[in-house]
Amino acid sequence: MSDPQRQPDPQRQPGPPRPSLADQVYDQLLTRIVEEHYPLHSRLPAEQVLAQGCGVSRPVLRTALARLRDDGIIASRRGSGNYVARRPDRQVMSFVPLGSITDIQRCYEFRIDVEGAAAAWAAKRRDEADLAALEAAFRRMDQTYQEQALGVDADQMLHLAIARATKNPFFQTVLDSLAQQIGFGMKLSRSLTLLATPGRQALVQSEHRAVIDAIVRQDPDAAAQAMRRHILAARDRMFVGDS
Repeated sequence: MSDPQRQPDPQRQPGPPRPSLADQVYDQLLTRIVEEHYPLHSRLPAEQVLAQGCGVSRPVLRTALARLRDDGIIASRRGSGNYVARRPDRQVMSFVPLGSITDIQRCYEFRIDVEGAAAAWAAKRRDEADLAALEAAFRRMDQTYQEQALGVDADQMLHLAIARATKNPFFQTVLDSLAQQIGFGMKLSRSLTLLATPGRQALVQSEHRAVIDAIVRQDPDAAAQAMRRHILAARDRMFVGDS
């Protein structure tokens, strides 16, 4: 007979996965870049030196370096090594702990594909009630910018309205399950936008407008592309200060 004390608790929610060694190395190197131990445009030490300094094997280090390249933080030059290409906007560090940047980036990365697909299905299946919900959310976002308010709720309202317009409950379920993580990223992105020039606020709204307009036209390809561009741009806005 099994030990009842060892039975899984159905009420217990799994915690976030522990960061891998590559994740930890990514954060270490990002910390050094942010703190200008490795200044912008400088060359990183050789792989062997970096691996020893981080206490990991070269394969683990290469995984972390590949992710830094994917995120546009470092760039490779053939026969020369890796160079710092950009670093987070200095304002980012006043909003989030450094270790959170990795999680925010990965959440955006996940959303690019999921919400791009949602926008495409919404363009195919939306009805008049969906269009009214999208316009209401867009107007609310405009109002928050005019009031210089954060407006995370309005932003999430728009993205959830798109998910509902797919008529596929799995899209909304996924966004609901990630509401805290998505909201955290939106808070960071919108905080940076409020600190920037009004032109940046207009740019963000133009990205949302492009998604809505494609859904209105029932153009799934354009809707998917517009959503992917918007989420990628939102992620990259963490870096514009030191690009």
